[in-house]
Amino acid sequence: MITSAVALAVLLGSYCGAPVQAQEGTPMGVVTSSKLNIHVPKTLTKPGGYEHREALFGIPPYGGSIAQNMYYAADTLCDFSTIDTHAGYPIRAKDEESGVMLPWQSPYILMLDRGGCTFVQKVRNAQRVGAAGVIIADNTCLCSAGDQCHSDPGHDCEEREPIMADDGSGSDISIPSFLMFKQDADLVKAEVMANHPVRLEMTWALPNPDDRVEYELWTTPTDIISRDFQENFKEAAVALGKRAYFTPQMYIYDGIRSGCQGVDGENDCYNLCTNNGRYCATDPDNDLDRGISGADVVEESLRRMCIWEKYGADDGVGAQWWDYVNEFLFRCNTEEYFSSKQCVKDAMKHSGVDPKSIDQCMEDAGGLKADTVNISLEKQLQAKDKSGVVILPAMYVNRVSIRGSLEFPVVFKAICSGYASGTVPSVCSTCSGCSDQKACISNGYCGSKKAEESVSKMNMVYAMAGMILVFIIVSIIQHRRYQSQMQAQVKGIIAEYMPLESDQNQTQETAVSEEDGQFT
Repeated sequence: MITSAVALAVLLGSYCGAPVQAQEGTPMGVVTSSKLNIHVPKTLTKPGGYEHREALFGIPPYGGSIAQNMYYAADTLCDFSTIDTHAGYPIRAKDEESGVMLPWQSPYILMLDRGGCTFVQKVRNAQRVGAAGVIIADNTCLCSAGDQCHSDPGHDCEEREPIMADDGSGSDISIPSFLMFKQDADLVKAEVMANHPVRLEMTWALPNPDDRVEYELWTTPTDIISRDFQENFKEAAVALGKRAYFTPQMYIYDGIRSGCQGVDGENDCYNLCTNNGRYCATDPDNDLDRGISGADVVEESLRRMCIWEKYGADDGVGAQWWDYVNEFLFRCNTEEYFSSKQCVKDAMKHSGVDPKSIDQCMEDAGGLKADTVNISLEKQLQAKDKSGVVILPAMYVNRVSIRGSLEFPVVFKAICSGYASGTVPSVCSTCSGCSDQKACISNGYCGSKKAEESVSKMNMVYAMAGMILVFIIVSIIQHRRYQSQMQAQVKGIIAEYMPLESDQNQTQETAVSEEDGQFT
């Protein structure tokens, strides 16, 4: 049965954690977020920039750019041990002591040749030697380029554009990278190999048509990579409120298109599908005889779609949806409890979701048992085809695919970059540049900023206390000085009147003596 499980998993599109690929090229309805242009020399500057393709790994600075001098390594950079940062072009001055050409001066953008190893390995090695960004120079022409491109000897033209996909190990890459088509890359390489400086700019911007950002996550109930995001982003979704509209999208397969429904209407894909083979999902543990089945995944997907419809579709926040996902991951995300009705009800109870209304929603959509069309799942299949999702999980902000790891700071900053000028929410202004954005959203302030404010307030308090103390001391000194002056004046007055009193006493004594006939 393991063999049949593998065969069915391959039929549906993935096996053993391999990336789920829906179609190649740029997805329908998705706009390109990046721009590539050359500022030096001006002869290579193009209005609108150069056509290129973004890597599906790395973390671009959404809303920002990287404009630096470019070096051409003249190497594929596949073997880290042989990388020579003192080589490449343009030729640089030699170090006076060692006599070796100076290394690439950081920060810089590094151009590499395509071929020899995966895109991820190339960019990782470039990151390790200090590159701020990477340009992969294509070595093969696209057939559609015609006479504008000339292939190297031994290389035939390619019908399809190459995709800079993640090989499954690119989560440690933090720098962005582009693929530059051969006809353009050849011109740039010729310029630097003639020892002329080239300054490139890589720019990322999200469409920002209004004061509300729309973002969506394509995932499955068994997706491990997006779990951390789903467990932690609720607070940001609530803080953004109606200024950001979230849509969770559940990735399922069209069983009829995949050949899982036979000519007699029977399910030919065992327990990977529901509705007699109409709606399918891959088996997360690749074992059709035990554990979580594809049909279980489809059922949980439909349940989450109904919870969103009831509790999140109106405001785009869906606090109960986030709570349910967290409760489900905590209570039911095991082989034993994944499909347990009681566990699901407990998760709903603890998240404030009404189980009866959700069960009714699932039935009203068409259910999962008979060979019937499920309206909700059909809509999801149509949305999947329109989006052209390449790899799961996938996050889109204003219809732009967010590259790099699905982490809280990456998504939050991308959302905050999607607002029209002058309409950025206060939570973005306060927290998007904070080192700990989640804590900032929880506390309502950025930690370092609050500390600075606290220090400023304490300084003010100390200053006021010091001024009061000085005032008190000066007042005491003045008071004592005033008392001293008053005492001196009183003593002076007394000193002036004392002789008069003495003279009067003597006169009286003399008068008495005369009356008595006695003289003193």
